Amino acid sequence: MKNAKGFFTHEILRSFAMKTSFPRMTRRGLLVLLLAAPGLLLLQACTDLEETPVSSLVPETFFGDEEELLSGLAAIYAQLRNTLPGTAGTYYHLSEVSSDEMIVPTRGSDWYDNGKWLELQRQTWGPNTVGTLGDVNGAWVQAFTGVTRANFLLEALDVVTIADKEVIEAEVRTLRAFFYYMLSDLFGGVPIVEDTELEQRARNTRAEVFSFIEQELLAARDVLPELWTGKNEGRVTSGAANAILASLYLNAGVFTKDEGISVSGYNSCQTVAIGAGTACDAAIEAADRILNSGAYALAPEWRDNFRPDNHLSPENILVVKHVAADGLGFQLLMTTLHYNMFTPTPWNGWSAEAEAYYTFDEDDQRRDIFLVGPQVSLDTGEPAEDRQGNPLVFTPEITNVEAATEGEGARIGKWTPDPERVAQHSGNDFAYFRLAEIYLIKAEALNEIGQTGEAVALVNMLRERVFDPDEPITAASQADVREAILQERLFELTFEAKRRQDQIRFGQFTQAWQHKPAAPAHVVLMPIPLPQMDANPMLEQNAGY
Repeated sequence: MKNAKGFFTHEILRSFAMKTSFPRMTRRGLLVLLLAAPGLLLLQACTDLEETPVSSLVPETFFGDEEELLSGLAAIYAQLRNTLPGTAGTYYHLSEVSSDEMIVPTRGSDWYDNGKWLELQRQTWGPNTVGTLGDVNGAWVQAFTGVTRANFLLEALDVVTIADKEVIEAEVRTLRAFFYYMLSDLFGGVPIVEDTELEQRARNTRAEVFSFIEQELLAARDVLPELWTGKNEGRVTSGAANAILASLYLNAGVFTKDEGISVSGYNSCQTVAIGAGTACDAAIEAADRILNSGAYALAPEWRDNFRPDNHLSPENILVVKHVAADGLGFQLLMTTLHYNMFTPTPWNGWSAEAEAYYTFDEDDQRRDIFLVGPQVSLDTGEPAEDRQGNPLVFTPEITNVEAATEGEGARIGKWTPDPERVAQHSGNDFAYFRLAEIYLIKAEALNEIGQTGEAVALVNMLRERVFDPDEPITAASQADVREAILQERLFELTFEAKRRQDQIRFGQFTQAWQHKPAAPAHVVLMPIPLPQMDANPMLEQNAGY
């Protein structure tokens, strides 16, 4: 059966399609309702914490048996889908559209949306900017919803008898740490919440959040299995914990600072002490745990990571599961394809910046992720037309982002259309971490500690997969290799929610690029959304806002 893909298939995944209609309000039904509808559960530091709770339900009375507790676990995983395209206000939106690899131009009356996409691209957002307020606030709420669900389940685990309790606890702590990783990436210091008490919280420093994430993952990784198989495929593993750790350490020059981040120079992991070494050493150690585990391998074909059956890729480490079913599918193709290319009708919006497109070598297989030139219907294979009946041709350049034509902008074809999709819902999984990035993390950290030759070898190993004949990089100096690694991360990880973070680490995020002037230094952190400031006066705004 095509959709038999693991933990989030069939009843478990379908029960968390974010619907709130139930034929019979049993305790299990109420459990699903509360965990699926964020507005009904406490979002720590996200809502007015002085409100009267909707009921007196507490974790020890909420989960009556193992099945209900596992439903609570599935709800935490389901929340990861809300960080991706298809939900208003997501980590993905803020990570991609604010960078130099993606742009969402206004096309006639489409995609203006109170100017939010142009504000994101131009980095002109504020704590109450009309356009982007919903997206910035949404990213905060979605991540804290995941934290809240995790806290609820962790408290329940203290009083519910269940097999593999230690493993499930480690699983939940890893997921909670990943939601905090997203929050710290976007906002810096945020309140650290480990309980379900209804109270207002002040912000912890970014360094404190860094330490919390680190300690949670260090504790969890030795308990989690190296792999899950069968129906459990897709659950977090020790590899997932180590992948988050490796990225956390690589970004330590940024992630340990509320202020003082360099916006014009590289923020090296070598400047931050971790244990007896540096954050670069810790990143290498975490990466090596994955590389030496034998649990993962590079996919034979690079495109195997993005096809509808990409759950079979041996490269996946931390994935967001999707199913070709109503409310459960991957929707990125809908945001980018032309209205006439696909059934159901796509939305003809997201595009690549021309500068990003032209950076790719013509012989690099990874350049094929861009749709340019004459287009065909992905349903019939016949030539596609625009809405005026002319041949549909995509051009890399966008002349005016405020009045783009239907065909301007290279489109995102990285994830292959699912022939068994249901409406706009495709079964492609999305990988937040896969093995290729672990090689790149190790290469970058090695270069920072002076092992430049070994770093180059790792990068060239990835390039062998996508060039025929091979085209290795030949950079020799530390500075040149550093720049080559940034370029390789663009080539390998375009549209995988990495570019904003990379540009900040490399001191390039506030620079001018096509369609965007230079921005002030404070935009390396998003503002604390005004609704959160209003609901919780203990929150302090980020500097510059």
